[in-house]
Amino acid sequence: MAQQIIANNRQGAEVYTGHDVCMKKVVEILRELHLPRGLLPLNDMEEVGYNRSAGFIWLKQKKETTHNFKKISKNVWYAKEVTAHVEDKKVTRLTGVKAKELLLWITLTGMAIEDPEGKKITFTTTTGIGKNFPASAFELE
Repeated sequence: MAQQIIANNRQGAEVYTGHDVCMKKVVEILRELHLPRGLLPLNDMEEVGYNRSAGFIWLKQKKETTHNFKKISKNVWYAKEVTAHVEDKKVTRLTGVKAKELLLWITLTGMAIEDPEGKKITFTTTTGIGKNFPASAFELE
């Protein structure tokens, strides 16, 4: 399904390849969107695409990966393909990301910085339940 969504948004998108270039672009895009720059710590990225007019981003990596955000002791799993619709301080319709809560992997569907000071980020799940964390926990390590 992610492949079809990416194909639909590829025309008119900025597309970058190669891990180093992709990491640099992800950090630039997150900065532009006023989101923590360490939010998407993917490994061995092959492609990043950003369709600004549609507000759509995709990231492809060679294999799925798990990252531990040490400041909050949370493991987050990223699929080989991660997609999302983005706007200032907000990510919606997120695919390919799960967070471990106790013994379960919970699918994340969105994230947003809603407090005026930008110090908290809220993650939402498929059930609509959200959880807040300090935004600083997701800055580059």
